[in-house]
Amino acid sequence: MTNNGKQQPTGRAGRNHFMNQSEPPKPPKSGPKPDPNAVEWHPRAWKWMAGLLGAALLLLGFAFLQYQRVSSTLDSTYSSAKNSRDVSKIIKQRKPFTVLLMGTDTGELGRKDKGRTDSMILATVNPNTKKTTFTSIPRDTKVVVPGDSQPYEKINAAYTIGGADSATEVVHKLFNVPVDFYAVVNMKGIKQMVNAVGGVDITPNLTFDYEGISVKKGKTEHMNGQTALQYTRMRYQDPLGDYGRQIRQRQVLNAVLQKGLSIGNVSRYGEILNSLKGNLQTDLTFNDMITIAGSYRDAAKNLKQTALQCDDAMVDGISYQVAPDRELLKVSNQIRESLDLPPEDELTPTQQKINSNEEVGQDGSFFTNHESVNHNQELPKN
Repeated sequence: MTNNGKQQPTGRAGRNHFMNQSEPPKPPKSGPKPDPNAVEWHPRAWKWMAGLLGAALLLLGFAFLQYQRVSSTLDSTYSSAKNSRDVSKIIKQRKPFTVLLMGTDTGELGRKDKGRTDSMILATVNPNTKKTTFTSIPRDTKVVVPGDSQPYEKINAAYTIGGADSATEVVHKLFNVPVDFYAVVNMKGIKQMVNAVGGVDITPNLTFDYEGISVKKGKTEHMNGQTALQYTRMRYQDPLGDYGRQIRQRQVLNAVLQKGLSIGNVSRYGEILNSLKGNLQTDLTFNDMITIAGSYRDAAKNLKQTALQCDDAMVDGISYQVAPDRELLKVSNQIRESLDLPPEDELTPTQQKINSNEEVGQDGSFFTNHESVNHNQELPKN
C-alpha cells in the first residue's frame, strides 16, 4: 500500500511488464527477491524461436510431402511378377540380389504393343563385396520361351509374348540364377532420366556419326537425354555390332547411376520421379527401394561389366545369336559367384533346354557339338 492508500499493480518476479519500456523498471518495495535463474520474457527472442519452429515444421511437412510424392509415383509404376524366392526377406537380411533391367523400343508404356526389349541387362548387387555387376544379354539370343507356340525365339521377344513374367523366367532358367526384381523403361524414360540428372559425361569408345550426333573416340562429351539415347542406339557402324551397343548402354546406365547418387537437391529428385511416370514398370515396392537405398548404397559405387558372348547364326533366313554351352556355363557361374552362390560343373537340363543351340543345318549355318562355326570378335575387357 502507498501513502495514499491505493495499491500499485506489480508484475511477475517483481517486474511491471505493462509499464512504459522507455522507463527503467522500479524495484518492488517489498516481497521476495527476484530469482536469478528465472526465464524472462523477451518478445523478439520468442518470435525468433517461433520462426525456427515454423521453419522446422515446414521442412518436416515438405519432407513428408516428398515422401508421399515418391510413394505415390512409385506406386503407379509397380507391377508384380513371379519371384523364385522371398525377395523382401532377402534385402532385409542384406543378401545379394538381382534386377533384370530391360529397355523397350516403344515411346510410351501401357500401349497394346509392348514392344521388344531392345536391351537386357541382369544386374547383381552384393553388399558384402560392395560390388554391382552388369551382365548384358544379346537381344537376338536364340532361346526357347516357355509357353510359346514357336520352337524358338529371340530372347527380346519374351517380354512381348508374356510380359515381365516371361522375360524373367527365361533369364532365370537360362543362367540358373534367381531373378529377384525387374525394371522396364522405354526410350522416352531413358531420355528424360538423363535430362533429370543434368546430363551425363561420356567418353566414346569409337568415332561415329549417327542421326545427327557426331562423337569422337576418347573425347569426353557432355550428353543430354536425346544425345545419350542416340549414342546407345547405334550398332551397324560398330565393329562389335550389338556387343558394342551393349557396352555403350552400360556406359550411359552407369553414368546415370553415379550422377543420381551424387545428387543432393530434393527438387532434382522430383524431376527424376516425374520422368518415371508412364515410362517405368517394376516389381520393386517403395519399401524395397528405401531398404536398398539405405543398405546397398556402397555396392553401386563399384561396378563390373560383362556380357554373354554368342555366335552368329542364320536360322530359317533369320539372324540369331547362339550361346555355346561353355560360354553360357562360364557366364552363369560368374553371376552365381556375384550372388555368393556355388559354381556348377555343367549346365542343368533346364539350361540346355532353354538355350536353343541344337544342331541345325540350314543356309550354310550349322553346329557341331553345340559350337558355332562362326565366332564373334572377342569382347574387349571393360
